[in-house]
Amino acid sequence: QVQLVESGGGLQQAGGSLRLSCVVSGRTYATYNMGWFRQAPGKEREFVAVVGWSGTTTSYADSVKGRFTISRGGAKNTAYLQMNSLKPEDTATYYCAYGDSASNYRSQDYDYWGQGTQVTVSS
Repeated sequence: QVQLVESGGGLQQAGGSLRLSCVVSGRTYATYNMGWFRQAPGKEREFVAVVGWSGTTTSYADSVKGRFTISRGGAKNTAYLQMNSLKPEDTATYYCAYGDSASNYRSQDYDYWGQGTQVTVSS
């Protein structure tokens, strides 16, 4: 019923920038949150950022705070992750997530997931 598609990943040098996009289609919900997670090979999936249903409230992992910015489009079915000052440790598959939980920092707080987009940062 719900589909999420990420795009915008690629290869960048350290210090560069990338902008990821996530589009939700199918059945959508006016009050759902949209979040970004990432997972490197052999590591657990970790929270990156979340934007609330209104698009006015955001939260970030300490590792990306000040470098990444999450936002929503006017129609609220699109989320963006602007990634600046990229570091090699940002290399991972990035996943968009969609859910309505009051807590937004765990994978289990989300109901739907995209297929992921690869981000690789060279040193």
